[in-house]
Amino acid sequence: MLRVLFIGDIVGKPGREAVKRFLKSVQEEHKIDVTIANGENAAAGKGITKDIADELYNNGIQFMTMGNHVWDNKEIMNFIDREPRLIRPANYPVGAPGQGYGFIRAMGKKIGVLNLSGRVFLPPLEDPFSGAIRWINQLKQETPIIIVDFHAEATSEKVALGWFLDGKVSAVLGTHTHIQTADARLLSQGTAYITDVGMTGPRDSVLGVKKEIIINRFLTQLPAKFELAGGPIQMNAVVIDIDEDTGKAQKIEAIQLLTDA
Repeated sequence: MLRVLFIGDIVGKPGREAVKRFLKSVQEEHKIDVTIANGENAAAGKGITKDIADELYNNGIQFMTMGNHVWDNKEIMNFIDREPRLIRPANYPVGAPGQGYGFIRAMGKKIGVLNLSGRVFLPPLEDPFSGAIRWINQLKQETPIIIVDFHAEATSEKVALGWFLDGKVSAVLGTHTHIQTADARLLSQGTAYITDVGMTGPRDSVLGVKKEIIINRFLTQLPAKFELAGGPIQMNAVVIDIDEDTGKAQKIEAIQLLTDA
């Protein structure tokens, strides 16, 4: 049995501190074989840098996915093509830097990871449904174990993709909305599913941003510069047990960890 830890969107320095604070103990307690995380908000809430990626790798993350903020920090253009542990949504146009899927090894097994972006309330990229089948077929030539990070806004789009890929992949894990949903489950054909893994970052915030800024923006409808919140930090993640021979998921468990202050 292969045990995978997937960490929800890491937001800025508070999120990186949560990884440093919690990850090692979670890996030990749950006997984790491989750790994957969404890192698209790791640099001050927007994008990622080489130094920050290295920091997260050094703290125990082995592979990272991205999302709609992938290009927000332009430094990524300088290293994503040379970093096989970091992927961006596969349904970006042909010619975009980086790769949309990759592989990682654990327990002598190869694990495929596919990153997709939704299209509802997000940029109109290539269809993630039909594209997913093409990319999954390529991954299956090398491994039956496939983890899909679906970085999407609409719950309906996420649920639909989960059912569409049921039995075709080991897990469909939603990211982007920063709120962990209460629907972690095994679908009927052996795919682990959750609509959103949640956020790793400041707990007393609005999606990681100071709550006062967002409340005032709703009240006034005026633009405002986003600043990350302080206070307690949290780590949201899921633990998935996967049959290493069939690629079928056996169990999925959502976890939430929180500091006192």
